Amino acid sequence: MPSILRINPADNVAVALEPLSAGAALELPGLSVTAAEDIPAGHKIALRDIAEGENIIKYGFPIGHAVQPIARGSHVHIHNLKTNLSETLSYTWQPAPPARLPEVRERTFLGYPRKNGRVGIRNELWILPTVGCVNDIARALERDCQSLVGPGIDHVYAFPHPYGCSQMGDDQENTRQILADLCVHPNVGGVLLLGLGCENSSIAEIRKHFPEDADLSRMRFLICQEAEDEQAEAMKLIRELAEQMRGEKRVPCPASRLVIGLKCGGSDGFSGITANPVVGGLSDRMAALGGSTILTEVPEMFGAETILMARCPTEELFEKTVSLINNFKKYYQDNHQTIYENPSPGNKAGGISTLEDKALGCTQKSGFSPVRGVLAYGEQVRNPGLNLLSAPGNDLVAATALSASGANMVLFTTGRGTPFAAPVPTMKIATNPTLAAHKANWVDFSAGELLRGKTLDELADALLDLVLEVASGKEVVSEARGFHDLAIFKTGVTL
Repeated sequence: MPSILRINPADNVAVALEPLSAGAALELPGLSVTAAEDIPAGHKIALRDIAEGENIIKYGFPIGHAVQPIARGSHVHIHNLKTNLSETLSYTWQPAPPARLPEVRERTFLGYPRKNGRVGIRNELWILPTVGCVNDIARALERDCQSLVGPGIDHVYAFPHPYGCSQMGDDQENTRQILADLCVHPNVGGVLLLGLGCENSSIAEIRKHFPEDADLSRMRFLICQEAEDEQAEAMKLIRELAEQMRGEKRVPCPASRLVIGLKCGGSDGFSGITANPVVGGLSDRMAALGGSTILTEVPEMFGAETILMARCPTEELFEKTVSLINNFKKYYQDNHQTIYENPSPGNKAGGISTLEDKALGCTQKSGFSPVRGVLAYGEQVRNPGLNLLSAPGNDLVAATALSASGANMVLFTTGRGTPFAAPVPTMKIATNPTLAAHKANWVDFSAGELLRGKTLDELADALLDLVLEVASGKEVVSEARGFHDLAIFKTGVTL
């Protein structure tokens, strides 16, 4: 197997598949190059001399420009490469021919159908605080309710958060909408909405954000200031929900009812070569089955946004995607921050040099199928196929946003590893075999097998099998360890 990979024939850099030592002779079809210096795995090597100011091409697209002459065989990274990104831009709709979706036989999973036609992959009992002031009560209830887990009840989770009061405008509305979304999530068999009584985002305000088809029979509401013993009263309401959930069983459901969130974090130089393309293959398979996927992390689309825009089959979807991108850039500008300083220290250590470098790898999680929906933060998925969601790149915030928009589970690709979990099952997909072996207590699937001879189709098919197993009740690693987190996007002042 070659030690370097040229992703696209137009690329003037290749990626080191293993650490390269200075003087190493490297061969590609029709091209030889000698490493001029040591180059870490996942990092880029120049395939020819590159002039100062010339674009660096990876994935067939510019990922920035050289800030100094770069000799053939040299390490190409943050010391000699700078982003091309700028402020908000104008775009022209230039739709690409639709890609051919893979042929996939009809598939099913064992799920929990809900009255509104959605399907859950878990039957969980959730305790949702309306405001951070009652977080400790929610935590205590979660501890006291673990004996309820059993037939018909997969887990009992509380989701503390610091918001719900001292907020204004859209920031406050976002909190209310996310909490309302989670109350009606299909993975929830019962929910206790736990309020204090004096907060801005009261139970009454959150209920205004419920959809018309919300199943109130699965909900209970408690205002702690009105109860003499809020713990005892909450336990009474929770036991009512648990009793109602006991008789519910999994039944066969078509894979078309699944909604899958797509997310990456702790990316490295292999993310855009292994895990993200494999997840993209899964996304295309879900589209072929009539299911839904959601791609978010809008700042990590900067530099690759025109690829997504070209996959919009209507001008309306194109204009929504333009607004998705430019509104997020404006959010940065309004807060007096640069648009392009996104790759984290871990990203850079793994070989990602610029936001374009990261974005061109990140967006591969969406596969090649057309964009069918563009969603505001907190908006629910309505259209099968690929959806784009407005949310930041932060792992917990973005994964919570995917959950709130209706994702039954989140597929999370990573090159460096992370243990966290969203409100829904969060499957960790390693970009390289080293991580998969080293952090087996974090990782569920190794896309790094692509580096060992497996094909992308083989791995995408295997990932689809695993997704359906998880949808049918198999626990992912973080879920088995009891990990679950909630993080709401904070966008305004705190009073």
